[in-house]
Amino acid sequence: MKNILIIGATGQIGSELTMRLRKEYGGDNVVAGYIRGAEPKGELLESGPSAEVDITNPTQIAEAVDKYNVDTIYNLAALLSAVAEAKPQLAWKIGVGGLYNCLEISREKKCALFTPSSIGSFGPDTPADKTPQDTIQRPQTIYGVTKVTGEMLSDYYARRFGVDTRSVRFPGLISYVAPPGGGTTDYAVDIYYSAVKGEEFKCPLKPGTFMDMMYMPDALRAAIEIMEADPARLKHRNSFNIASMSFDPEIIYNKIREYIPDFRMTYELDPLRQKIADSWPNSLDDTCAREEWDWHPEYDLDAMTRDMISHLRQKFGIPAPAAIHHQAPSLEPAF
Repeated sequence: MKNILIIGATGQIGSELTMRLRKEYGGDNVVAGYIRGAEPKGELLESGPSAEVDITNPTQIAEAVDKYNVDTIYNLAALLSAVAEAKPQLAWKIGVGGLYNCLEISREKKCALFTPSSIGSFGPDTPADKTPQDTIQRPQTIYGVTKVTGEMLSDYYARRFGVDTRSVRFPGLISYVAPPGGGTTDYAVDIYYSAVKGEEFKCPLKPGTFMDMMYMPDALRAAIEIMEADPARLKHRNSFNIASMSFDPEIIYNKIREYIPDFRMTYELDPLRQKIADSWPNSLDDTCAREEWDWHPEYDLDAMTRDMISHLRQKFGIPAPAAIHHQAPSLEPAF
């Protein structure tokens, strides 16, 4: 990668990935693509070039590629799962129509293309525990349908036209930088915000709802490492399982209480999000990613929790307590 265009650079992943790539490749070599009304601000605006790039507008994509001599595109444009269920036509237009635009431009202009997939590409017929790399994918959400379609379409362009398409299946992503954006797994971001602010957290998912999760620094590193990987080693392309940790609401709640003992959680179930979560895997088998491009996570639940709490306290100007308690009292969450 020499010159990179990120489509969706002001979004949940894009805002952080843009800055990480600029540190790796230089600010001038990473273009922040945005849509009107979501212009970059602050450091994201000041640290490198930006361009209006609506993924549904192939002319804008092509113009940005030509202007900045782009050789690698990160396509991060998508509606998250719960939002997509409310706007299925728009989810398809962005997730599949937009990807087609990126694939065609990548074919014409010889660009490599990264388009993330998700645990949402699986469905209730998929093995729930240690979900294999290659298995049945019959999702029941429009979000999942667009992701499976995207995996297949990207593989087709790699086989048929030689486009260097690569992808990972992201678990739920947890970050202190960007606020939650309507994903089913976003409760695992909200819970930290509530804990640090001293608020009671209303959990939208029931106890025992396990899902694969990942701390954002690991996700950013995966997105970069897969594009830097030796193509001769890749038996798969679209898309690799990657994994870090799996937990349910009770486990993350009790882990947070090791550091914030007074934190309280109740349950206020969201039927839509619960239905979506129940159709997704509990955990992924990422053996192929480890074998084909040396993937490995650096954060577990404890390391992530300590880092999240520390950064959120800084973000909200909340001082750390004089003494940090690592053992929570033996309390059950309130129902």
